[in-house]
Amino acid sequence: MTIRLASVRKTFGSHAALDDVSLEIGTGEFFVVLGPSGCGKSTLLRAIAGLEPIDHGEIHLGDRQVAGPKLHQPPEGRNVGVVFQSYALWPHMSVRANVAFPLETAKQSKSCVQARTNNCLATVELEPFADRKPADLSGGQRQRVALARCLAQGAETVLMDEPLANLDPHLRSAMEEELAEFHKKSGSTTLFITHDQREAMALADKVALMWDGRVLQADTPEMLYDRPVNEQVAGFIGRSTILTADVLAVRGKRALVSLAGQAVEVDCAEGQEMGSARLLVRPEHVVVAEDGMPCTVQRVTYRGGYWEGHARLEGDDTPVLINLTRKAFAGDTFRLKLRSAWVLSS
Repeated sequence: MTIRLASVRKTFGSHAALDDVSLEIGTGEFFVVLGPSGCGKSTLLRAIAGLEPIDHGEIHLGDRQVAGPKLHQPPEGRNVGVVFQSYALWPHMSVRANVAFPLETAKQSKSCVQARTNNCLATVELEPFADRKPADLSGGQRQRVALARCLAQGAETVLMDEPLANLDPHLRSAMEEELAEFHKKSGSTTLFITHDQREAMALADKVALMWDGRVLQADTPEMLYDRPVNEQVAGFIGRSTILTADVLAVRGKRALVSLAGQAVEVDCAEGQEMGSARLLVRPEHVVVAEDGMPCTVQRVTYRGGYWEGHARLEGDDTPVLINLTRKAFAGDTFRLKLRSAWVLSS
């Protein structure tokens, strides 16, 4: 089921939690909304689920409009499943009873409830734990119960509000794999809310970066990392250095820039203008080379398998972030060569 938001606005007093948000999420996509705390991402999920009425704009689920001017379809009419950070399981019920609950509430036949519950438990590999209470499960297992319950209610759309936030760090990678497998098996359209960019990049077909109630960019993880639309996105996604350079010439999607006294060819958007520009440089864009630009190491941090260095180019006060395969020390001098970079839009 597709999800479409058009110019959605939601305010709390004078604060716009959602400020003219427009998004389109394709059927079967794993779509991640990423952003810092307070940016509006949970409000976005609640608006789609029907838990929060909107002040302006429209929300469509498939070919049905569920929110808009003088329209607010309640959550039970939207056929979406929600997995909250707390999982929201009934503590007095067994795993089986928690999964069966939405089916029983919908007054399905006993045989249908049993068959559907067993199928959903098998999908998330919880059959051996069917008679346990949530208190007897690990955090990852509780999450799978919540996912199975979404499957049981037949939701074509699954909304997840920071479901990994309560897990120990060592469990998160394993649960990312389980979420990806769940999405593949269920075929559902999944909207996943997180503040963790590593999670977002690992799971998403597409990522929308939110900031102060607005979507700054919605794109594939690769495009968000390699081709951020502005400096704000570039600074939030991944590790990088942003330098000032002069664009000397532009040819299609390539530009010749002047940096630290050297002419360097880099990537840019069509129609890039000449003159002063901001240049996104990722650590993997920089290598040590004899024909590079002279620099001085300011500090080095060991990151396990490599050293992260901050080196200052001659004539530029901004330290460049680089990955080194051998240890270096503050004060060391060598030359850096720029293999690639991206000219940011002004």
